[in-house]
Amino acid sequence: MDSAKKKFQSLMSLVGISVDGDAPWDIQVHDDRLYRRILSKGSIGAGEAYMDGWWSADRLDEFFTRVIGGNLPDQLKLNLPTLWLIIKSKIWNMQTRNRSKKVAEEHYNLGNDLYMSFLDPYNQYTCGYFKNTEDLNTAQTDKLDLICKKLQLSADDRVLDIGCGWGGFSKFAAENYGCHVTGISISDEQISYAKDFCKNLPVTIKKMDYRDLSGKFDKVLICGMIEHVGYRNYRVIMQKVHNVLRHQGLFLLHTIGSRISHKNTDPWMAKYIFPNSMVPSSVQLTKAAEQLLVMEDWHNFGIYYYHTLMSWYDNLKDNWHQLKDKYDQRVFRMFEYYLMGSAGFFKSRTGQLWQIVYSKNGIAGGYNSIR
Repeated sequence: MDSAKKKFQSLMSLVGISVDGDAPWDIQVHDDRLYRRILSKGSIGAGEAYMDGWWSADRLDEFFTRVIGGNLPDQLKLNLPTLWLIIKSKIWNMQTRNRSKKVAEEHYNLGNDLYMSFLDPYNQYTCGYFKNTEDLNTAQTDKLDLICKKLQLSADDRVLDIGCGWGGFSKFAAENYGCHVTGISISDEQISYAKDFCKNLPVTIKKMDYRDLSGKFDKVLICGMIEHVGYRNYRVIMQKVHNVLRHQGLFLLHTIGSRISHKNTDPWMAKYIFPNSMVPSSVQLTKAAEQLLVMEDWHNFGIYYYHTLMSWYDNLKDNWHQLKDKYDQRVFRMFEYYLMGSAGFFKSRTGQLWQIVYSKNGIAGGYNSIR
């Protein structure tokens, strides 16, 4: 047996996965060059080989649940692509003004039709709240309402939505709570869509980097954006939120969370999905907010992200026939790998989803947590 294949099989066996086995999470190898490609290039090798059709699994989400939950990526982490990412993150700020545009240009500007094919009617590209439902659209509406209630929104509030995406929260909050919302983004595709989506509502959508924020707001939301900010800039964005919040203001941070303080992200994810991104840890966030904000509430519902991602994948698969003339099969396999890999990340409980509520100076009499 080839030594690369033998080593690969040995690694897979550590997490209960067989090569060409019968279990739905077993890996099916379609090109024997796969073994050396993964062993030499790690995450990038595995992801690119999947995009090229070199391997598959009947239940890719279950495959990743075992691989990630068993810390198998640590066995391959000293390959060159990973090492280079680590070195870059330590030497440079990978989320400067210019570098932060890369994720908008390469991911969010891919095409609104692609994202609308699998998202809910409010275009929520973050975790839904599946507490009392199994339906994606209901879970996303419930998530938006949960945010509004946690922020204690009223018609008198001026609300800032940092990284407003396609305008879903801005539209929901303005329609249902009567407040004025200012949304900012650096994605031209998202801004164009959000302006039209929120037409005739008290909503202002601006192209702006968070570092340029000014003015005063009663409430601030960051929902699924701080993952693009980077550890060197957490203090900067917390300082900006502090500066624009009024005295008794509330700030809600909705973010993916890590149990470990990293300074870089998965190499394949960085190359193909979210350039220069990284998932914050609780230590990194609390340190960034120290002496600026009071943490009033911390809510973890990370397992709901698994349900969200599986729903997105089902929608993408069902609607792909409408997109295949514009996007080739390699794009589909790229998104399949991304969505199912992320699903495994959350199902293994390696990944968390946090909603953290901060106040500027502490809520007089205390804050009432909402679930």
